[in-house]
Amino acid sequence: MARASRETKTIRPAARRRPAKPAAERPASRRRRPAGETPYHHGDLHDALLAAAERVLERDRLPGLTLRAVAREAGVSHAAPTHHFGDLTGLLSELAAIGFRRFNETMAAAGRTETHSLMKALARAKAYVAYAQARPGMYGLMFRTERLDMTRPSLHEAATASFEGLANAVSLIRNEKLTGEALEALSLDQAAAIARTWSLVHGFTTLLLDGRLKDILHRLPEGTSVDQLLHAMLLSTVARPPAL
Repeated sequence: MARASRETKTIRPAARRRPAKPAAERPASRRRRPAGETPYHHGDLHDALLAAAERVLERDRLPGLTLRAVAREAGVSHAAPTHHFGDLTGLLSELAAIGFRRFNETMAAAGRTETHSLMKALARAKAYVAYAQARPGMYGLMFRTERLDMTRPSLHEAATASFEGLANAVSLIRNEKLTGEALEALSLDQAAAIARTWSLVHGFTTLLLDGRLKDILHRLPEGTSVDQLLHAMLLSTVARPPAL
């Protein structure tokens, strides 16, 4: 009797499966989200990938920044970065554009804290170094031109704005104003002043990040800071040398 009952049971149709999401939208099961982290919307994946790339860059530096590493950090499929940026150069270029925009904003904000033209320039220079210290990975990427596509509109615009900020800061010290056409047609003297200032600050920053200023700092009076050394160095270059 029990057997007959089993045989007469209604056979239910198999449950219909939902279509699988595209691979680029599926989170990687191996990655656990930190407590309190808000899952991003699929429309924000572009920005989420850039944020992940920056984390990888600062943690593992440029050699460790690959498309696969970024995908793992973001918790998405390996195809996602390629879909959004094309290749590694595209990703690095967009990331460098973000770096330059922040870089420019940091220096502009520092310049607004002063009123005298010389102090404005000094404040911008100190902000330049401070930015590099805070984000050494990003700073290094921004000046690795061979890894970037400088024709990419976002990067070209941000890098150009950075140069214009530098040129304007130098021109203020010289009681000039370099904007528009004047900035596109520099005199040799103007170009030399800009290159000299950039070389000093960039060179100082590179030596600092590479740990090559430790010996000099060790020889200075106890408590002398990097900021004080930079300030003194810049002041020593303000007076123009006598004509040869």
